[in-house]
Amino acid sequence: MDTKYLTRTIKKEKLTSSHLEETKDIHVYLPPDYDDSISYPLLILHDGPDYLNLGRIATQANQLLSQNEMVPVVIAFVPVDKMKRTAQYSPTRELHEAHKLMIVEELLPLMQERYSVDTATDKLVIGGSSLGGTASLHIALEYPEICNRVLSQSGAFLEQTVHDLSRVYSLQFLEIYQSIGLSETAIETHMGTLDLVARNREVHQILLEKRAHVAYHEEEGDHTWGFWQRELPRALKFFFPTN
Repeated sequence: MDTKYLTRTIKKEKLTSSHLEETKDIHVYLPPDYDDSISYPLLILHDGPDYLNLGRIATQANQLLSQNEMVPVVIAFVPVDKMKRTAQYSPTRELHEAHKLMIVEELLPLMQERYSVDTATDKLVIGGSSLGGTASLHIALEYPEICNRVLSQSGAFLEQTVHDLSRVYSLQFLEIYQSIGLSETAIETHMGTLDLVARNREVHQILLEKRAHVAYHEEEGDHTWGFWQRELPRALKFFFPTN
């Protein structure tokens, strides 16, 4: 492997959000040979530090790039205070609207200003695991003209998610990578015990009925970073293919 792929380039930006009334440290992955004269697709990830450290996504992206299995991409890792996570990520909680506005009105302009990113709807992906996947889907439902590509690993979808999907006439605009581990049938959360397998199947069926473009994967796995890390390369190759 070329040695340039062995080094991760991670920048740090401070985002002061008026919507959430807090400051977030946004870490940004740049691909090897990053060039300001080139526009790169942008991936925004909820639970950003976990994706960076536990998901090892920067290392995995470099490896895929070295093998010419994906195109270069810029990744923004969005942190969250774990005490506020449910309030910000859950569509039924008090800070969810502010969180969506932070992503759309504050984070996206910051990334456009500081980095050479292409945020057209066919280049921008927003994603996360568990409730981070839920938040990502709800951003796409609220702002389809800005983001309509979603990465959801073990999405902790709620009744509100089902309701919001059901009231949309067509989801043909939506492209989603949806994965779930077959052991995720009784997951303890701040919102109670959830059968995420059953709920993901329900959501998947609605997505198909409303003509969303879905890459759906069920396989052995549980609600852990071991599972999400293992299947991340498949998601990256789905959204950022070389052909």
